[in-house]
Amino acid sequence: MTAVTDQDNGNGNNNGNSNGGGSGEAAGDTSGRGRDGRWDDGLIARRAAAAEADEAGEAAPRAPAEDDAEPQVEAYVPSGGPLPPRLDALRELVGLSRARLDRDTLAEAGRVLDEAAARQRLSSRHTVIAVAGATGSGKSTLFNALAGAPISDTGLRRPTTSQPIACSWTDGAAGLLDRLAVPGRLRRRPHPGPAAFDEALQGLVLVDLPDHDSAATEHRDQVDRVLALVDAVIWVVDPEKYADAALHERYLRPLAGHAEVTFVVLNQTDRLPGEAADLVLDDLRRLLDEDGIALGEHGEPGATVMSLSALTGDGVPELREMVGRFVQDRTAATRRLSADVDAAAARLRPVYVAEGRPGLGERAREEFTDRLAEAVGAAAAGQAAEREWRRNAGRACGTPWLRLWRWYENRGLPGSLDRMGQALTPPEEELTARQRVEQAVRIVADDAADGLPGPWAQAVREAAFNGAKGLPEALDELAVKAGAPGASKRGGGTEAGQGAAAPLGGTLGGRPAKPPRPKWWPAAVLAQVSMTLLQIFGGLWLVGQIIGVLEPGLVTPALIMLAGVVGGPLVEWSCAAAIRGPARRYGQDAERRLREAAAGCGRARVLDPVAAELVRYREVRERYVTVTEFSTTGR
Repeated sequence: MTAVTDQDNGNGNNNGNSNGGGSGEAAGDTSGRGRDGRWDDGLIARRAAAAEADEAGEAAPRAPAEDDAEPQVEAYVPSGGPLPPRLDALRELVGLSRARLDRDTLAEAGRVLDEAAARQRLSSRHTVIAVAGATGSGKSTLFNALAGAPISDTGLRRPTTSQPIACSWTDGAAGLLDRLAVPGRLRRRPHPGPAAFDEALQGLVLVDLPDHDSAATEHRDQVDRVLALVDAVIWVVDPEKYADAALHERYLRPLAGHAEVTFVVLNQTDRLPGEAADLVLDDLRRLLDEDGIALGEHGEPGATVMSLSALTGDGVPELREMVGRFVQDRTAATRRLSADVDAAAARLRPVYVAEGRPGLGERAREEFTDRLAEAVGAAAAGQAAEREWRRNAGRACGTPWLRLWRWYENRGLPGSLDRMGQALTPPEEELTARQRVEQAVRIVADDAADGLPGPWAQAVREAAFNGAKGLPEALDELAVKAGAPGASKRGGGTEAGQGAAAPLGGTLGGRPAKPPRPKWWPAAVLAQVSMTLLQIFGGLWLVGQIIGVLEPGLVTPALIMLAGVVGGPLVEWSCAAAIRGPARRYGQDAERRLREAAAGCGRARVLDPVAAELVRYREVRERYVTVTEFSTTGR
C-alpha cells in the first residue's frame, strides 16, 4: 500500500462545521447535538469541548481529533488477485469491440471500468456501506444505532431523509464522499463513545440514503446513483414491506451477483409477537433465494440475512460485529468491483458467446473454390484445351489430303476456329456467371458466420461482401491471362482461353498460341510425309507406264502407292492413340491453373478478410473468457 496525504475535512467536515447551524437544520435538530444538548458533530465542536475541559481542569475523554490522527489514507493498490487481470481483459475487450459493437452495448462495461478506476484511486482502508430501505422501514434509526448518535433525522414525517448523510469513523474519506456527492454539511463523525472507539469499525463510512420508494423522483435517482458507487449495502426491510415487488424487482434481483457485499436486515422485530419474527425471516430468505441471491450460510459466501430491532437495540450489536469483521477484511471494494465486472460480462454474453464452433473449415474452403472454378469455367477451359491439343496433333500428323479438306471446310465459315476466339459471350451467360460468384460468396459467408453472435456474424458477412465487389472482374481478368499467349511456358489454346474467359463475359483480345509439340511429333510428321511421297511416287510411276514413258509393270508401283495410301491413315491413327494421354494431361493442367488462379483471387478478396474477422472474434472471445474465468458469483 502507498500512503497518500489526504486533507479530508478541509473540504468536508470543516466545511460542514463552518455552517454549524445550517447543517443541523438540514439534518434535523438533533443531528449534531450531544446528550447535553451541545453541538458535537465535527472538528470545531470537539476542539471547543477540549478547551472547556482544559479550562475546568478536567481530563475529559475525547475522540481523537483529526489533527491528532496520523494520516490514514492509502491509495487503492490492487492485490495480486484475479480482479486486475479481469479489468485489463475487460478494457482490452471493449477496445477491440468498439468497431464491431454499438456504443449502447458497451456502455455498461465502460461505466464499470470508469468506476473501477475511480475507486482504485481512492482509499483502500475505507469501506463505504450504504443503508437503504423503504419508507418507514427504520433505516435511519438503524443508521443512528450503528453510529451511536442521532445523526440522521427520524420521525413520522415522510420522507424524513431527503439527501445522503455520511458518517465516517476515520479520516481520509473525503475523496470517497466527494465521489458520492455527499455535501460537506452532511458529513458526520460518530459521537464519542463505544461506537466511535470500536476498533473493528475503524475505516467504516456509513451512508444513510433516501427512501428508495419515495414519491420524490429525485430521491430515487439519488438512491440509484449512490448504490452504483458504494462498496456494500445494508438493505433494511420491515415486516410489512419485506416482500415489496419494487424492492425485489428493481434492486435485489438485478443485484443478485452482489450477494457477498449485501446485508439484508429485517427490522422492527419488536412489533412481531412470539415466533412470528422467525417465520417472517424464513419467508424473506425464501424470497431472496427466488431472486437468485446466494445466502451466506454455513460458511459459504453470500448475503448476510438477520433480524433485529433498531429501536430497542435487540440484534444491533450482532450487526455491528458483522459489519466490523466485514470492514476489517478490507476486501469489500474488490468484491464489489468483481461483482460489477461479472454483471457487465453477463450483459455482454450474448454478443461474445457463440452457440457452436464458428470458423471456416477445409470443406467450406474447397466448396467455395469449386464454385468459383465453376463460375470462371475452369472445367470447360480444360476440356477445350484438351480438344485443341488433339486438333493440333491431327493437323500435324494427319494426311495432307485430310488437312486440305478441313481447311477448305472451315474457310470463312462463321463457326470456324479462327472466329470463335473472338466471339463475345451472350449477356445471359455473363449474368449467370456473376450470380454464381455472388452465390458462392453468400454461401461461404453464411458458413463462416454460422453460430457467431449477431454483431460478429454481421461483420463476417460484410467483410465477405465487401471483398466480393470486384471479384467477378478480377476472375475475368485472371481467366483472360490464363488463356492468353505467353501466359505460361506451355501456352494456351483458342478454346481454352475462350472457355476460361467466356463465363464472366471476357474475351481473349488476340489469337491464342498453339499447344506445345511433343518430341515425337517430327518423326510422325516425317513418317506422314514419307507416306505421302510414296503415294505420289507410286502414282507418277503408274502414270508414266500408262502414257508409255516407262516400261510396263503395274505390281511394283501399285504396291508402293498402296503402301502410301494405307500407311498415311495408319500413321494418323497411331498418333491419335498416342496423344490421348498428353492431351488429357494438358487439359487437366489448364483446368488446374485456372482453378488455382480463381482460388487465389477468392482467397485474397473473400476468405482472408473473413478469416481476419474470425481471428478478431477469437481474440475478443479469449478476453471475454479471461473476464469471466475468475468470476466470484458464478455468472
